[in-house]
Amino acid sequence: MRGYSRWAAGARREMSTLVLFGLAVAVIGNAPNSNTGGKSELPRPSSTVYPVKFPGWNKTPVPRPRPTVSYPIPWDRSSR
Repeated sequence: MRGYSRWAAGARREMSTLVLFGLAVAVIGNAPNSNTGGKSELPRPSSTVYPVKFPGWNKTPVPRPRPTVSYPIPWDRSSR
């Protein structure tokens, strides 16, 4: 039995062009940056304290839930 392909005329050439273009973009996109001096690592922070707390984090009032409608809801007993 003889093998056959279902590719349309010219589709193999177009697919190979697309693959070569994708490889070129991947290679150029991953080229080392000249500003880093050849280093590929990003600088790390010297120290970090977790959990991060912002100034005044414990002084701000906690937002209270507010009704979204102006009319009373019969089953809402907490708002009376």
